[in-house]
Amino acid sequence: MSKRRKIAFIGAGNVGATCAHLCFLRSLGDIVLYDIIEGLPQGKALDMLESGPVLGIDVDVSGSTDIRSIEGADCCIVTSGSPRKPGMSRDDLLKINAGVMNEVGKAIRETAPNAFVIVVTNPLDAMVTQIKRVTGFPKNRVVGQAGVLDSARYRTFLARELGVSVDSVNAMVLGGHGDDMVPVRSYTTCGGVPIERLLPQARLDEIEVRTRNGGGEIVELMKTSSYYAAGAAVFRMVEAYMLDKKEVLPCAAYLEGEYGVSGLYAGVPTVIGGNGVEKVVEIELTAAEKKAFESSVAHVRELVNAMDKVLGS
Repeated sequence: MSKRRKIAFIGAGNVGATCAHLCFLRSLGDIVLYDIIEGLPQGKALDMLESGPVLGIDVDVSGSTDIRSIEGADCCIVTSGSPRKPGMSRDDLLKINAGVMNEVGKAIRETAPNAFVIVVTNPLDAMVTQIKRVTGFPKNRVVGQAGVLDSARYRTFLARELGVSVDSVNAMVLGGHGDDMVPVRSYTTCGGVPIERLLPQARLDEIEVRTRNGGGEIVELMKTSSYYAAGAAVFRMVEAYMLDKKEVLPCAAYLEGEYGVSGLYAGVPTVIGGNGVEKVVEIELTAAEKKAFESSVAHVRELVNAMDKVLGS
């Protein structure tokens, strides 16, 4: 009998648990929740497992505070780390979470050496960079989740503005995961019609600003970060990998010449399948979009350099 595949969640908070539950509902594989908070991963795992008989789902779910529980995982989702708190500088957050990535990356390298790794921890572009460095994994096996969530927000706002189903709206957000992300208007359509034919530029500008501030809007309302949408976005990536779907998804991928960028992670369209990031899809950007993308990438480079500085690299 073939062994069931294993999905490990490193961080059993809201985002990790939401994604784990979606993976459970889809029966993508056996699930392990790891966290440093005693009782949290064990409790969430048991609660999820006990819903199996109700739903007719027969996969194993376990929780642990021992990082070795991720051993042999086929896919690792990294959400662990500290959120930015009042009075905390960017450098403070970089130092704390980069330290967490060092520990997590070492554990993945030693116990799950063949895993596909999806990083969610913020500041995303720096954290996925550090995980790749520490694991030493090839670029196709370390990716960051950002574009799927940002694009979903853009599609949501456009669909509500137009009064149509979100399924009718195709849109993509590229670049770094932050205030300078790049909604690609030239590839945004509703029912195949270019979005600029349906909405005036001023209104599109307002919607794109809201997209960039989407995470902050939720924090302002709930006093905590998004987790339903963020968890669903990670799930989409896990599913594409576990089921070898060859799905085109915007992700933070390591670039080696694509889009004129080398040695850096940036949000771009990728093909996610059984071999991880199987391809970076290069699309032709308008002059304005290209300039915005280059500016966003420059900020990612500044972020990585700042991380290296606080780490003393």
